[in-house]
Amino acid sequence: MPLIFQLTVLALLVLLNGAFALAELALVSSRRAMLTLMERQAIRGATRARMLADDPESFLPTTQFGITLIGILTGVFGGDQLGERLQGPLRKIPLLAPYAGPLGVIITVIVITYLTLVFGELVPKQLALRHPERLAVLVAGPISVLAKTAAPAIWALRKTTDLVLRLFGPTSEDRRGVSEEELKALLVEGAETGVLETEERDIIERVLRLADKPVRAIMTPRTEIAWIDRSAAREDIIAQLRAAAHSRFVVCDGSVDNVAGIILAKDVLDRLLAKQEGPIISTVLRQPMAIPDSVSALDALERLKADSLGMALVFDEYGSFEGVVTAADVLEAIVGDAEDSGPSSYIEPLPDSAYELDGLTPIDETQARLHLPDLPRAGGYHTLGGLILALLLRPAAKGDAILFGGWKFEVMAMDGRRIDRVKVTKEGAE
Repeated sequence: MPLIFQLTVLALLVLLNGAFALAELALVSSRRAMLTLMERQAIRGATRARMLADDPESFLPTTQFGITLIGILTGVFGGDQLGERLQGPLRKIPLLAPYAGPLGVIITVIVITYLTLVFGELVPKQLALRHPERLAVLVAGPISVLAKTAAPAIWALRKTTDLVLRLFGPTSEDRRGVSEEELKALLVEGAETGVLETEERDIIERVLRLADKPVRAIMTPRTEIAWIDRSAAREDIIAQLRAAAHSRFVVCDGSVDNVAGIILAKDVLDRLLAKQEGPIISTVLRQPMAIPDSVSALDALERLKADSLGMALVFDEYGSFEGVVTAADVLEAIVGDAEDSGPSSYIEPLPDSAYELDGLTPIDETQARLHLPDLPRAGGYHTLGGLILALLLRPAAKGDAILFGGWKFEVMAMDGRRIDRVKVTKEGAE
């Protein structure tokens, strides 16, 4: 058999091995979302590639059968044919002549193994990892044809594999989905590689936390509400409307515990411009939606979208008024504090990796920013102030300090009994 023919056959076997390795890894590594997108774009082979990627058992036996068969043929052909050809030159060397037979086989195996690893494994697999979806749509057709051609053998391999796997315990038919932790890890990786801006990653992470965040964590608490007494004089009402920066106001009967409804500043303005006589509040009073404080922020957003007022009163399980929530509160929970929402944001960076935080900073934002461990009595509070009270186990006072999670939390200011501002520094830092 001519040497050139033998080398050509060997090269074809190595390249064919690489084709199987490339096809297998490309289909396994392809992202289903990208294949679905390519399918919608009517890219040829995308549908078949997605179907194969969704069912690895339909093609893995095919590729493994091909790789194994080619490996056997390469070894037998190379060791047998080329090994014999090397024996002649080796016998001409007196020192190596006694070992010409074994040496010929060893040298042939080393060379073939090297070429197979480089051109039959490493290079094809690196290409598959670099362009998985692009290559998957190219190899999907040939792999499908081979799978159908070798269907009986593939069926036998699958059944045998399933039988052996049962020895290791029951198998689940459900494919493992992407967990929230994996998605967050992808977001971090995207930000580190420059695919996502840091702000984009933060916004997406906040959106993911909406379903786990109760509405009371984003509402304006009753202690922070500027409310209007229903029996207030017209001049007092006008003064309050002028002093406030918002357009919706809670109306109460005597105290914030007795909520009567809400009014819109434009409704009051309409009555004033029309020079209406008599009480104004009762004629423009509206009844907003009421929601329990246990619903999630995501659920609250869905309810607010369907409400014309875009504002809801929040009550606890005993029917006590807790605060108000608007669509703007949900938006702020996603994008962070708006610049016009107040004189300061929740979290203000200070020198030396320190922070000054509002006592009302949502606890999930605090935990994410400071990388805090598991929280004590989690679920019993939803703000930084609540965390400090849970750690102190007593009412807070200005100057109180406590260590937690590698940080020192110091109460800088109080607003009545509420913790207003907190300075956070690294534990041990001066």
